This record gives sequence, C-alpha cells and structure tokens, in this order.
Amino acid sequence: MSNVAIKWMEEGSRLFACRDSLGNMVISGSWPREDPTWQEWRAAKPSDLLLMALASCAAHDVVAILERQRQILTGLQVNVNGRQAPEPPYTFTDIHLHFILQGNGLDPAKVERALDLSINKYCSVAATVRGVAALSHDYEILP
Repeated sequence: MSNVAIKWMEEGSRLFACRDSLGNMVISGSWPREDPTWQEWRAAKPSDLLLMALASCAAHDVVAILERQRQILTGLQVNVNGRQAPEPPYTFTDIHLHFILQGNGLDPAKVERALDLSINKYCSVAATVRGVAALSHDYEILP
C-alpha cells in the first residue's frame, strides 16, 4: 500500500512539498509570476509528475524483465509526450513513450517483449491511465 502526503508550502504560493511512501521529497506546483521571487523556485508540474510516474514505472519493469531474460542493458532513457484535452480538466488523451536502450547485443525481440509486458501487464500506472488515455510506445537500441 502506498502512503503519500503533500503539504502546502506557503500562503500565497501554489507550491507543495510532496513525500512519497519511502520518505523521498518532491516539490510540485507553481509560483505566481507576479512575485519577483518566482524564478528562484523550481517545481514539477503536477500533470508532468503523472508522465514521470508512468515512465519510471515502465522503466523499472523493463530493467527487471531484461535482467531475467539475461540481456545486458547498460543504459535506458524514456522520453514521454503527452497530449492533453484543450478544456478543463485537461485530461491526457494520448501518451507516447519512446524508449532508448543501450546494451551489449540486446535482442530486439526480447526488448519488444519486455516493453509489451511492462506497459500492458505489469506497470500499475499504465494500467490506471490506459482507461483514460491512449498509450503507445516505440523504442530504439543504441550500440
């Protein structure tokens, strides 16, 4: 079971300190641009956190699956593009994940299998988002 918490950081701001179930912290939200100190604050956009959660969930699975397949993975990057509806609540309509893998002799069939298992079976974030947004993915293998 996950147990996360957020705390409003300061009156007048739209910044929140977010704590995950392991105690790790992320700052999320936005700072009013009319405030001269807004550029000092860097915070993750809440809707981008969803895309980051999807990418990291899928990547975690892909690494584990490729290890079990005895594939030698030396690098992994996931770039995510999300398209949102133009009107509130700005739900995601389409999300595309592009996986860039590096490794020693990676078998494309095993990579495809790992991606399919991750996105369509194991990743809890993908399973949650799938009912709302169309998910797609592709990959490239670098030497």
